[in-house]
Amino acid sequence: MLFISDIHGVLPALDRALDLGERLGYQQIIVLGDVLNHGPRNPVLPGYAPTEVADRLNQFADRIVAVRGNCDSEVDQMLCHFPLMAEYNWLVMDGRRLCLTHGHRLNPDNLPPLRAGDGIAYGHTHVPVARWQDGILHFNPGSVTLGKGGHTESLGHFDGERFRVLDLNGQELASTTWKPQ
Repeated sequence: MLFISDIHGVLPALDRALDLGERLGYQQIIVLGDVLNHGPRNPVLPGYAPTEVADRLNQFADRIVAVRGNCDSEVDQMLCHFPLMAEYNWLVMDGRRLCLTHGHRLNPDNLPPLRAGDGIAYGHTHVPVARWQDGILHFNPGSVTLGKGGHTESLGHFDGERFRVLDLNGQELASTTWKPQ
C-alpha cells in the first residue's frame, strides 16, 4: 500500500513517488489530500501542472482511496476520476481501524474515536511520522512535493507488517510495525 500526500499539483514529484511505489510493488494508493492546488501558503514549484497530475492519477483511479485536503475543492473533483471530497475514510485491517484524513481537522491533537490498536494516517504537516503513542498508531508520509521542518520529500509504504516513511530515493526515514507497542 502506497501512501502519498501533499502533491500540490507538482507532476515530477508525483512521478518520482509513483516510480518508487512501482519498485515497492504497491496494490493500492492512499492519497491523503492536497492533490492539485499549491495553496496560498506554499510556493508555486517547478513542474506545477495540476491537470497533468489529475490525468496521471486517473490512470490508477481503480486503486486509489483518497480524502480531501484543505487545498482541494469541488473543481478538483471535476478533474479526478476517483472520489476526492471525503473528509475522512477508514481502512479496516486485521480487525483494527486506520482513519485516513488530511490532518487539518482530524489529527493527533484532535483524534477521531479510536480504540487501542487503531491508528490515524494523515498528511498536512509535510513532516514524516511513524510511531505509536498512547496505544494509537500515528502515521504521516510527509509530502511528495515539499518537505517541511527540515525534512525531505517523502511517501509512505505499508507492506502488511510495517508502516514506513521513505524519501523519494527509497531511504527509510521512519518506521513502525502495525502491531501495537
